[in-house]
Amino acid sequence: MKKLPLALVFCSLMPLAAHADGDWKGSGELGFAASRGNTRSENLNAKLNFSMEDDTWKDNFYFSALRSKGEVKVTNVDSNGQVVSQDSYQLTANRYETGASLGYKFDERSYLVGALRYENDEFSPFDYQAVLSLGYGYTAIKNERTELSLEIGPGYKRYSMTLTGEDESEAVARGLIGYKQRVTENTAFENTLLVEAGSDNTFIQNDAGLVVNMNKTLALKLGYQVRHNSDVTPGTKKTDQLMTTNLVYNF
Repeated sequence: MKKLPLALVFCSLMPLAAHADGDWKGSGELGFAASRGNTRSENLNAKLNFSMEDDTWKDNFYFSALRSKGEVKVTNVDSNGQVVSQDSYQLTANRYETGASLGYKFDERSYLVGALRYENDEFSPFDYQAVLSLGYGYTAIKNERTELSLEIGPGYKRYSMTLTGEDESEAVARGLIGYKQRVTENTAFENTLLVEAGSDNTFIQNDAGLVVNMNKTLALKLGYQVRHNSDVTPGTKKTDQLMTTNLVYNF
């Protein structure tokens, strides 16, 4: 099972290899913040995205990472039996996610889509989650200012609960809604809603972002992400939220 992440990363790269001669577009995001003095913390988030669309194919590949360290209160019992609290500089977030989708167009709006997603999160109820799905996609709106696409289909999910460490699997229904709206010449709003619904756990992730272009290459992006798992271990929150301000490089 240790080979699973490597296999999934390899599969995620298949769209790039299959259509390497296509007109690919890419973007990279990076955000970093650090504090020193009365408090000490470091936060890093990054994302890499590639996409390609022509008359036949609609493909996408992405990789994202989140890592954070900060001061936390640690309570111990000393040799005299006294409870002692002290600050400790520890890792507080460590997550990476990769995924890909390969879409074959039937016409200008309809397409068959195969999707793969893998994530590893040290501070999640799950050691990892891996989902492979096949479904139907439909581009409802696409013009110079607005784009709306929907995808739905069955899938297979493999995951490991942090509490038990056992690998489990289940059938899921995958749904995705992608929306982009150009507000002004230099500003755009984008939102992606992903749902992976199973009998044991339903995973929901919504990524919203406001992008302000400084020029053709560089942009600033304000992002807000919400992640929800319906089934978690006792003492673990079901919903995580992440707010980011990133520099974006388009290529």
